[in-house]
Order: sequence, then structure tokens, then C-alpha cells
Amino acid sequence: MHSILLAIDWTLIIEKLILIAVIVSLCLVVAMYETYAERKIAAFIQDRRGPSRAGPFGILQPLADGLKLFMKEEIIPTLSNKMLFVMGPGIAMLTAMMTSAVVPWSSHLLFKSGRTVDLQIADVNIGILYIFGVVSMGVYGVMIGGWASNNKFSLLAAIRGASQIISYELAMGLSLIALLMLTGSLSLKTIVGQQLDHTYYIVYQPLGFFIFLVCAFAECNRTPFDLSEAESELNFGYHQEYSSMKLGFYLFAEYVNMFISSAVMATLFFGGYDIPFVNDLSLGQHIGQNWLAILEGLSFFLKIACFIFVFIWVRWTVPRFRYDQLMNLGWKGLIPLALVNMLITGFVVLLKQNHWHF
Repeated sequence: MHSILLAIDWTLIIEKLILIAVIVSLCLVVAMYETYAERKIAAFIQDRRGPSRAGPFGILQPLADGLKLFMKEEIIPTLSNKMLFVMGPGIAMLTAMMTSAVVPWSSHLLFKSGRTVDLQIADVNIGILYIFGVVSMGVYGVMIGGWASNNKFSLLAAIRGASQIISYELAMGLSLIALLMLTGSLSLKTIVGQQLDHTYYIVYQPLGFFIFLVCAFAECNRTPFDLSEAESELNFGYHQEYSSMKLGFYLFAEYVNMFISSAVMATLFFGGYDIPFVNDLSLGQHIGQNWLAILEGLSFFLKIACFIFVFIWVRWTVPRFRYDQLMNLGWKGLIPLALVNMLITGFVVLLKQNHWHF
């Protein structure tokens, strides 16, 4: 037992724990200020001011909203399944946070001792499969919350949400198969490495990216695919009976999913933390690896911010679909389109491997 304890690299464990704490905190802070950005952008589109009282320019509004959720009375319906009622938002939040584990946020830090610290919690060789596995578990958070509430509107909304997520996961997965034919790897870090100082995969897979983007809207329950929260039909949605921070967890999970979806799209199709129009290797030799890692992290977050803006912009400009239109688009539109894209990509890869000869 003593020899096992000595063999453990405690420094690595401490590094990973610190990195986990930083990334979890970052996800929560970003999710908070996504709500602020959403309200400000919506106000701009609708020609009004938006949040303006809590702090300068309303910058403290997310903190006020979070404090309000913490202080609200917590109500658990008498006829609900209490254990599952509590588990639902917990599962939704946990699965949203777990997806951040395999995202490479930047290259690495280099210390004077010669030790390098990768700015990625876990570089697993099946990173994309891990993300899909965790995201598919998020369906349980929606379904359990709606069923445990013992409310027919919550249950209908949960069924809608689960059906929507499962349907669009198929098209999303098929769009990624075409990308994987080009990359030959499921590791997100390897995929970013292939794009560093090279052409981004958006150039080779524009149709695959478009399909992935549309499916990301559906996976995150964002307009025009927020049918599980259709207030005019289902009152409030699958979290209708929730209050206090349990409701906060469901709302936060949506914004964390939006943040991670943006990070994954930037990683797969836009070079991840690669600094555009700059040779990262040469820049690192001039300014040092640590400054390069900081600049790469800022570049990555700028790309994520652009995607978050697209999520918000679409919400306030595109009307909500009907449910039959939503399912038709998924099954009759995106899945056939993803299959065609996969076949074309496979044909092109085959030709390339045979030096463009039949």
C-alpha cells in the first residue's frame, strides 16, 4: 500500500484538481454573464436599454439574479417523487459541466523546473465519443425532472425535449463521422493540433459544420428549437414545478451547454485555440510559451464568444418552429443531408488515398 502511495504523482493530481476548479468556476461565470449578454443584445435588437440598475451598465445583474434564486422559497410538490425531483436538475447540471473535461482550452504552461502543465483536464483518445456519451445522459435530467414533478404539462414538455435531443443527436453524430474521416482521430487535442497553422476544417466541411450548428441549437433547447419550453402551449416547460436554485440549475445547465457547444464547434471546425493568421510556433519563440498559452486561450474564448453571439442573435430574430416541423427537419432534412455529406467525404478521401486515380 505504501509503495502504491509513493508511485502516485501527487503533483499531477493537485494540478488537475486546480484545473478542474478553475474550469468549473469559469463555466459558471460565463453562464452567468451569458444571461447578461442575452438581455443586452435582446434590448439592442428591440431598441431598449436592458439591465441598467445593478451596477454600471447593469453589469452586476447576473449576481442579483443568482442571489434572488438562492433566496427564493424552495417548494417541492406534495405528490412528486421527491428523490427524483431533486436528482433531475442535479443530473442536468452535472452532465453540462462534465463535457468541459476533454476540451483543450490552450496549449500548455511551462515552469522553470521544466514541468509542463496541459490546459486540458483529460486528453482521452475518444474525446468526441466521451462528449456524446455525457450529452446523451443529459436527457435523463430533462426526463426525470418532468416525470417526477407529477404534472402533465411538465411530462409532455419532458417527452418533447427528450425526443428532440435524441433525434438531433443522430444528425449531429453523422455530421461528425465525415469530419473524423479527415482527422483520423477522436481526440480533440489531436484535431486542434492538425489545424494549428494550417487550414481549418470549416473549409473542408462547411456542410458538416452547418448541420452540427443546427443540431447544437436543438441540443441546447435554444430558439427556434425550444419546443420543450413553449410557454403558450405547455405553460413553462419541464421545469414548471421547480423553484429556487433547482430551477437555477436547469437554467444554468442550458447556458453551460451553450458555452461548451460553442467551445466544441470552435475546436472541431475553427482550429480551437489556434491564433488566426499567426504562426503560433514562431510567436512562442519570441514571447515565450506561457504568454503564447495566454494569447491562445484568449483567441479560443473570442471564437467561443462569436458562437454565443450567434446563439443569442438567432433567438431574437427567428420564430419558434411547430413541433411537427422540428421533427421533420431532423429526420427528413438533416439526417439525409448528413448521410450525403458523409458519402461525399468518404468518396473524396478514397480518391485522395489512391492519388486521385480510379
